[in-house]
Amino acid sequence: MFEYAPAPESRAVVDIRPSYRLFVGGEWTDSQGGTAHKTVNPASEEVLSEVVWATEADVDRAVGAARKAFGVWSALPGSERAKYLFRIARIIQERSRELAVLETLDNGKPIRESRDVDLPLVAAHFFYYAGWADKLGHAGYGPDPRPLGVAGQIIPWNFPLLMLAWKIAPALACGNTVVLKPAETTPLTALLFAEICQQADLPPGVVNIVTGAGETGAALVNHPDVNKIAFTGSTEVGRQIARSVAGSGKRLTLELGGKAANIVFDDAALDQAVEGVVNGIFFNQGHVCCAGSRLLVQESVAEELLEALKRRLTTLRLGDPLDKNTDIGAINSAAQLAKIRELSEAGEAEGAERWSPVCPLPERGYWFPPTIFTGVAQSHRIAREEVFGPVLSVLTFRTPAEAVEKANNTPYGLSAGVWTEKGSRILWMADRLRAGVVWANTFNRFDPTSPFGGYKESGYGREGGRHGLEAYLDV
Repeated sequence: MFEYAPAPESRAVVDIRPSYRLFVGGEWTDSQGGTAHKTVNPASEEVLSEVVWATEADVDRAVGAARKAFGVWSALPGSERAKYLFRIARIIQERSRELAVLETLDNGKPIRESRDVDLPLVAAHFFYYAGWADKLGHAGYGPDPRPLGVAGQIIPWNFPLLMLAWKIAPALACGNTVVLKPAETTPLTALLFAEICQQADLPPGVVNIVTGAGETGAALVNHPDVNKIAFTGSTEVGRQIARSVAGSGKRLTLELGGKAANIVFDDAALDQAVEGVVNGIFFNQGHVCCAGSRLLVQESVAEELLEALKRRLTTLRLGDPLDKNTDIGAINSAAQLAKIRELSEAGEAEGAERWSPVCPLPERGYWFPPTIFTGVAQSHRIAREEVFGPVLSVLTFRTPAEAVEKANNTPYGLSAGVWTEKGSRILWMADRLRAGVVWANTFNRFDPTSPFGGYKESGYGREGGRHGLEAYLDV
């Protein structure tokens, strides 16, 4: 068998500053009392830069800048706002290699995913919503829908730049201004996006970037002059935000955790299903809210599918995220690695059987091998709780009704996958699965024209598509 030669992407294409300030009112500004914190490369634990964690006073300045800019931005014709969005989209395409390398360094995901998945989707979202900016009267929300005002947006660390695009693009298209807080472990691509806003000559204050952790996010959520909060992250924090804004009159959308079922029937194309299962749970190290972390496979093909799945896992390459051959990169942080280890140990303690391919782990950085648990019961923690890592729980079923019952036996409801050759069965299952997105004979496929969101403890509201405009319009 041929060995893969190293194919590293050059990190020389990105210039990381030693430290970053806050981006407020179109300028880089000093914090009023904020402290500097290091952001590290999770693959090597190398310090990349220092960012300041914004204080309540900093957030107040950012919201004030956004409020001042709102009058000018919302008064622009939609066709003029569209020009700025198109310009941003083109700059993202021009700087996509730089952005992809920076995302991989700061997040730990393989460069192949940053380059071939994240960045094309980021640009596509800005292009798509640029097209809507002068057509809002035809979106189905009344003949003259109006923007809400200032949108406070808080994004997670698993898809830092893509989540930024999901939130900023529709907000700006609708005429809102934005204060965005990136995750504390992955702030660098958001800060580079601030440079792109300057390069695009976006009016000052339309987009503001404040870096920080939970206290910074809480200051943004609780600010009285913010009209809308959009949050993607954990269900626990989502609950806290919902309690904070209750009765305030602020609009709120939440995209929270998930425990998706990937359901494989006995008539499925098994080789295709194996690829879908691998993509569903091991893409981005399992750091995906809609990851197919529960494999439900029909009993009659369970053994055959598992053998094929294990063979496939032996071919995955774990290692340097900047190597174009790498399939599985680093876990984003030491804290997340500790959580994955805790839940995996709980799976073994509760009686499930753990399996991983022979997989040497680098000595430095945060790493976890792709892992499969069989003999899993629905009562096990690994079947109930969101691991948010490369860990797959395997359960079996005999009938479609049993598959539906097991798939829905979760407090979450973000996504699901169905693998079968029968179109009628796909429709029957999709009608009964309590999930915001149901993929058929594929998994983890996204498009800016399609809405995404959840039910139950996976949140409410939709991002993407025409539906994603509603959250930023006064309707």
